[in-house]
Amino acid sequence: MSDREAAALAIDVRGLNKHFGDKHVVRDVALQVKRGEIFGFLGPNGSGKTTTIRMLCGLLTPDSGSGTCLGFDILRESEQIKREVGYMTQRFSYWDDLSIRENLDFVARLYQVREREQVVTKSLEDLGLAQRADQLAGTLSGGWKQRLALAACLLHEPQLLLLDEPTAGVDPGARRDFWEELHRLAARGISVLVSTHYMDEAERCHRLAYIASGSLLAQGTADEITNSLKLATFCLTGPGLAGLADKLLGQPGVEQTVAFGSAVHVSGTDADALKATLERVAAERGLKVEPIRTSLEHAFIYLMKRAPKENGHA
Repeated sequence: MSDREAAALAIDVRGLNKHFGDKHVVRDVALQVKRGEIFGFLGPNGSGKTTTIRMLCGLLTPDSGSGTCLGFDILRESEQIKREVGYMTQRFSYWDDLSIRENLDFVARLYQVREREQVVTKSLEDLGLAQRADQLAGTLSGGWKQRLALAACLLHEPQLLLLDEPTAGVDPGARRDFWEELHRLAARGISVLVSTHYMDEAERCHRLAYIASGSLLAQGTADEITNSLKLATFCLTGPGLAGLADKLLGQPGVEQTVAFGSAVHVSGTDADALKATLERVAAERGLKVEPIRTSLEHAFIYLMKRAPKENGHA
């Protein structure tokens, strides 16, 4: 890789491994995140997402592996990385008995932010917090706590945000507003790595990676990941669908069945065999069958069900 290509990457790591006791929770992970990119990090609970994020920002040292974060070596320059990264944890980690303004002022002191008062005031305005500046953090809803946490992450003007399931437990409107803000930040050149369980959020990322049992199973754009699986997907609609999904499993061409409201979506890699099976079942039961686009959600359900099952930690 040329120096120019390397400079275009906010994260460039390879071979990351981490054990906790006898649990191998991150296995040979390699990630490249471009500057100004929103990179989605997906996977079930305990898949290794949080551990990977902590290694990237210098909070954990990998057992093995190498690479850079914002041009700094992840093994030797973790202190420099911490100063340039904004890290938002899964749990709200600010002070309930301080106001929004007091929380931000305290964090600004920790980062030794110059012209602290002006920076805090601007942050309150930028994140729509000014009218609530004197409200105690402990009385805020999930969406407002999320805004406070993001404001705190941005006080020291980081080049990279590492966001660990930032929208868990937040209502849909607040989630939508949060993602609009992330895209505004990315447009300013700030890189974002965000872990999420929500498929609608994953669709809004520039690129994605899916991790399970500590191993990366897929990486790329949503279309690249979906196309790489070569899944054909059909939709069954009509009467008497209850229990049909389970009955279809194991029949020729059927590798995955998922109930979607008043329909059953069926996927497999042998499109001809799958189509023949579903047309036969549809004729027997008076159902309608039609091909549909394999979505990112279909793809990740498929990956999750085929991931190796091991006990690990987040």
